[in-house]
Amino acid sequence: MSNDRTRLDLDDTTVEALGKLSEALETVDQARGFLYAFHQLTGKADRLLQESVELFGRAGADRLAQDIDRDLVGRNVIADRWTFQIVEDFDENYWGTFRAYDARARDELSGGDRHVYEARMKQRERSSGHPAHEAGPALED
Repeated sequence: MSNDRTRLDLDDTTVEALGKLSEALETVDQARGFLYAFHQLTGKADRLLQESVELFGRAGADRLAQDIDRDLVGRNVIADRWTFQIVEDFDENYWGTFRAYDARARDELSGGDRHVYEARMKQRERSSGHPAHEAGPALED
């Protein structure tokens, strides 16, 4: 069984285009991770804010506690939205569409094979016969 995904049947421009699309998706995946981190950190900040309100109240700073509770606790981070709504909208309207086009391009052009560009790069850059430079688990030199 061969794990060769270099797809020598594909022209270099197609492989490069697939590689750029894959790289773009990986960049969007990274941005999505930052968005989820933003979501989680904002939620943590709101919980800490609630704790500070409680402590201000116990310290006798009732007016400050009430103002913070009213104006900041549970506040929308952007107009009409909490971060979970931002994350959901991003996933449904951008990330999901991006992933669908990446899958479509791979299905239509490379039989669904992923990372063809990288597979070719590995073949170019590895030292045949050198330990830790094997072509792949089921490949022979």
